[in-house]
Amino acid sequence: MNLFASDHKAVARRYLWGGLGFLLLGGLLALIIRWQWAYPGQPVPGLAWAMPESHGAMTPPAYTAVFTMHGLIMIFFAVTPLLFGALGHFVLPLSIGARGLAFPRLSVLGFWLYALGGALVLGSFAVRLGPASAGWTSYPPLSTSVFTPSLGQTLVTVAVLCAAASSFLYGLNFVVTVVRCRAPGMTWGRLTLTVWGLFFASVLNVLFVPVLAAATALLLMDRLLGTQFFIAGAAAVGGGGDPVVYQHLFWLFGHPEVYILILPAWGMVGDFVAFFSRKPAHGYRLTAGAMGVVTALSGLVYAHHLFTSGMSPVLGRTFMVLTLLISLPAEVMYLNWLMTLWRGSVRLTSPMLAALGTMVVFGLGGITGLSLGAVATDVPLHGTLWVVGHFHLTMGAASFLAVFAGLYFWFPKMFGRALHEGLAKAHVVSSAVLFLGVFGGQLAAGYAGQLRRLYDPYQYTYLKHLLPLNQWTSACAFLLGAAQVLFIVNLVWTLSRGRVVGANPWKVGTLEWTCTPSPPPAWNYDPVPVVLRGPHALSQPEVLERLGRDWMGQAESFPEESETEPGQAEGVGGMSTSGGAA
Repeated sequence: MNLFASDHKAVARRYLWGGLGFLLLGGLLALIIRWQWAYPGQPVPGLAWAMPESHGAMTPPAYTAVFTMHGLIMIFFAVTPLLFGALGHFVLPLSIGARGLAFPRLSVLGFWLYALGGALVLGSFAVRLGPASAGWTSYPPLSTSVFTPSLGQTLVTVAVLCAAASSFLYGLNFVVTVVRCRAPGMTWGRLTLTVWGLFFASVLNVLFVPVLAAATALLLMDRLLGTQFFIAGAAAVGGGGDPVVYQHLFWLFGHPEVYILILPAWGMVGDFVAFFSRKPAHGYRLTAGAMGVVTALSGLVYAHHLFTSGMSPVLGRTFMVLTLLISLPAEVMYLNWLMTLWRGSVRLTSPMLAALGTMVVFGLGGITGLSLGAVATDVPLHGTLWVVGHFHLTMGAASFLAVFAGLYFWFPKMFGRALHEGLAKAHVVSSAVLFLGVFGGQLAAGYAGQLRRLYDPYQYTYLKHLLPLNQWTSACAFLLGAAQVLFIVNLVWTLSRGRVVGANPWKVGTLEWTCTPSPPPAWNYDPVPVVLRGPHALSQPEVLERLGRDWMGQAESFPEESETEPGQAEGVGGMSTSGGAA
């Protein structure tokens, strides 16, 4: 295997293995956190070798480092690389009929920056005083050398810079590829909703990841060079800086990051609901437009994360209104998904079950987020586990299920073999149900007043009665971890002995399933297809009558039209007049 191959499919596979590895590590850290909340101060089974002084029991510093690294690893090195690095790199050029990304060498550079960042994260566990422990947001002054002097905090800060550079590079690459490399006839109105989601999310990457990179670079200068951009008070010399500025910069990236992760998920849900309901996507243009509106508004709502930071009430009211407004386009998309399902011939395949699970957890996450968008209810809930439960439903569970929806759907195209459907369905359904148990328990604990990040919440008398609830929630988390064994077994078995599939096992009409074999050759298409219709040409009476099936390829024509099809195709950049189905 050539580790420097620039074929977008090879880069995608490298991101896939890296992202799955970090997903496993981040998940194990989450289980350790849940153990501490269920059995505070008791030895964690199997961890005596790592913490011999405490015989495997979590200490307050170790606990702080564990929840810090869980957040950083999950966001920057697991979920984001799986959505963009793996699925995005693999799917996007194939879906638009391109022979590759616009800048193939840039995607190789992006992967190796990600790999360097991952190596620094792993290395930080081995240094004296351990890895980063200032929380995943790395707020100063906690993240300055005064409060976290360890080399591990510095290594992880550099790792975040590497991950940010990687995200910017593939974001730029994806935007240029969609704009410039579409196949003839692939108009904007014929893109799959997945491509729309990846495109809008990549625009956000290009706009807002540099903000995170700038804030992280300034923070690193404060740690290493003695500057004082974010240092104030007694630790500052000659006036110092302002740590609240970092909070603004971080959330100017941090809130769009929510949409960076969820936009591709929304796109996949829109496509899969149509494919497996055997119906055109209801309101295709409205759904794509709603994703565009969310993209435009996403940078204008970030300050609702700062309602408790002393912000001016006038600004608070403005950001509250904008935050609540952004829920409207999301509701439009949700209604379109439901209308697509309505009276459809629903097939409960593993990608469809994962898409439905994404809809459920995202819906609950969105509803619980309304209370955090309004100032009056955010102030009492902001420091509690309510925020953690909402955040994980919206950004964790929804993204996780969307990743596996995409993985189960495109795995046959990636490797030429299909994962076992029974194991895949068991994995998806059990994960979705247990996600509700874990994050529903966190919402209940937060509503009861349990604060975030407490090492031992039961030191407070008013929280003692929450111990049984937390033990029940942790049991769901441990079962959720065990459920992932189903995927690991399925993956290993399929790669070695799995069923070989044909070019189009799902019977859908998009280019990657109808115009190239599984797995595709290095050049993707030979020749490049001429696109004639949208991605959701399903259950059309004329197709049923003349071809005897309920789907039609995007570049497929009826036999008698074959002589005239190239001349009828629209040029790249034109607009379809018939939406996603035609």
